[in-house]
Amino acid sequence: MRPRLDVAAARLADWLAQGYHGEMAYMARHAGLRADPAALLPGARTVLVARMDYLPAGVRAPPLPDRAWIARYALGRDYHKTLRQRLLRLAERIAAEFGPLQQRACTDSAPLMEVEIACQGGLGWRGKHTLLLDRTGSWFFLGELLVDLDLPADPPVEGHCGRCTACIDACPTGAIVAPYVLDARRCIAYLTIEHTGPIPIELRPLLGHRVYGCDDCQIACPWNRFAQPARVADFNPRPGLHGAALIDLFAWSEAEFEARMAGSPIRRIGWERWLRNLAVALGNAPRTPAIEAALRARADHPSELVCEHVAWALGHRANDG
Repeated sequence: MRPRLDVAAARLADWLAQGYHGEMAYMARHAGLRADPAALLPGARTVLVARMDYLPAGVRAPPLPDRAWIARYALGRDYHKTLRQRLLRLAERIAAEFGPLQQRACTDSAPLMEVEIACQGGLGWRGKHTLLLDRTGSWFFLGELLVDLDLPADPPVEGHCGRCTACIDACPTGAIVAPYVLDARRCIAYLTIEHTGPIPIELRPLLGHRVYGCDDCQIACPWNRFAQPARVADFNPRPGLHGAALIDLFAWSEAEFEARMAGSPIRRIGWERWLRNLAVALGNAPRTPAIEAALRARADHPSELVCEHVAWALGHRANDG
């Protein structure tokens, strides 16, 4: 398909003007590129959009409050690698059929309006939470293959959200400020992954025990009742991660974090932000002597960022009663 992105580019410009991107300066820096796939691959004539289901089998309900809640997409292997490999194999099959071609595989790794392009290509519609949605939900990754071939386009599909506002109502921090509009600065996924500094104090209690990302808007979506589990073993939860005790994860050394998170998307936030997120979760967890001791053990951590959040967690727990 050859997407038309002028209207989407105008919406993006308005979103950026509102400051909803927060610290994600690359969103503004590459705004022009996002509306022009040919700028990513000179001569590109078609964008092929693919999806891969990632819902881990057996992972349905959020864990208990003293256990780590990690976004489902991050429980297994880094999807960028898995999806990119599949896209490159697809490119090889296309080349075998049509002859040599110029191509570029994109897996959320290039400035591309992938949800808008996927909507125009008939893979689904944009949900009010801003994610791509279809009749089997939204638990899937998107990837794109830019090629210099003219290929027939699939027609877009009609949206089926209707009057439903389940995703908006479910957001713990009110980050979905209007249908189809997300203020990333309030989004738990942004705060625990993209945001590098202190988490705003007023939002910390709302994070609960979420330590990497947030699935609330997707869990609330009625269409996700029909979601299919992942068929790729890479997306199975790695041992000892889903539902792990917060105090166990908080006890990891930096070397343990690097080793255990090798090949995981979680590794990119680094040990310092990992401890920051866990400190907030421990501050929100039910009070126990073990949790109190775990926090006090990190009270003099070399990182000011970690120390600040540990101090908040200890104070928050004391003020809690």
